[in-house]
Amino acid sequence: MKQAYDVVIVGTGVSGLFCALHLPETVNILMITKGQLEESNSFLAQGGICVLKDAGDFESYVEDTLKAGKYENDRTAVETMIRESREIINELIALGVDFDKEKGELVYTKEAAHSTNRILHHKDVTGKEITSKLLAAVKQRANIEILEQCTLVDLIKNNKTAYGVMVYYKGSYHAVYAKDIVLATGGIGGIFKASTNFSHLTGDGVAIALKHQIQVADIHYIQIHPTTLYSQKQGKRFLISEAVRGEGAYLLNPKGERFVDELLPRDIVSARVSEEMLKFQTDHVYLSVKHLDGEYIKKRFPNIYEACKEEGYDLTKEDIPVTPAQHYFMGGIAVDLRGRTSLKHLYAVGETSRTGVHGANRLASNSLLEGLVFAKKVALDIKASDMFLAKGPIGIPIIEESIEEIKANYETLLLEAIKRKDENFYVRWFHKQYKCG
Repeated sequence: MKQAYDVVIVGTGVSGLFCALHLPETVNILMITKGQLEESNSFLAQGGICVLKDAGDFESYVEDTLKAGKYENDRTAVETMIRESREIINELIALGVDFDKEKGELVYTKEAAHSTNRILHHKDVTGKEITSKLLAAVKQRANIEILEQCTLVDLIKNNKTAYGVMVYYKGSYHAVYAKDIVLATGGIGGIFKASTNFSHLTGDGVAIALKHQIQVADIHYIQIHPTTLYSQKQGKRFLISEAVRGEGAYLLNPKGERFVDELLPRDIVSARVSEEMLKFQTDHVYLSVKHLDGEYIKKRFPNIYEACKEEGYDLTKEDIPVTPAQHYFMGGIAVDLRGRTSLKHLYAVGETSRTGVHGANRLASNSLLEGLVFAKKVALDIKASDMFLAKGPIGIPIIEESIEEIKANYETLLLEAIKRKDENFYVRWFHKQYKCG
């Protein structure tokens, strides 16, 4: 690790990787990640990635996204993402992403709250497929240095401009200067008892923005996914993709009765599941695909099938217990359509950012697309700005706390901000009055 770079990108999910790939190879880039390279929410994404199939689907795709988001979305951001979706998909295919096909044609599937089939997938590990191909391309770039187990702890800044980052690496703190900083730190699931996220994803980028009074938005818009595999084990919850319900799975209460339209938006289904759990005083309900073709289910969802087997369930022959868990963060650092924050030379992208695409609730399979579309826009904005020269030294923050104290302080800062915006949500999910597995 050097003292200065042209660009520092914090995070190695699809947003960070795609941004790096769209910067010129003459640009000196440092990418850091808090955990291992593959430990991102992008890598875990199962269902797929949306795309505009043809011009005739434009208005319905926009409407589906707005309706799921309770019409609190930024329509311009939504339309921008949708218009550019096909170009993004073509770029991914050019990089070797292998979307499922039948007879040589791309297969489009449907998930909850979509009015038509418009989702591409690679089996049930779409995020892994995309992230792996992007990571392979990044590793071929001589201008990109990647550090694992490197934690962002603060920004180097004055009142209006970012000059670099403070990181914790190999037991000590380091100042790294850069012309531009891109925060792609992922979601906030690590602060929850039950989440589909990796536990180290604790919203560091958003917490640092709060600390420095960088504008954030919709911080209380947090998505609870209705179907994660119930387990008494601690740690990350295994997601049972919405695509399973898209293929016809039923949600059943302990009496074996269906109690909800399984293809309603996630927030509604999660609420109905929680109501049913409270009604029966249980900590899970059931998901059933027994009425579907077992061989097709194994082929379509091999990863989910194997994960259920490891927990002792045959997905094709028995109902599996599922429970809601935190899944996605719609809020984040407020950005414009070029990913710019309220601090000059600081960008945010992916789950860390709030573009306005998702509104109050994200439509299924829009997350990967949003991250990719706006990551490219961040890179293009950086390219269009002044010369790639790392800024010279400026006063750096004095850090006296341990890394454990810093992490705890940021978690508290984030929790308090969420509580101020939505105390009911805070009480339900952080005071554990609601059994969530």
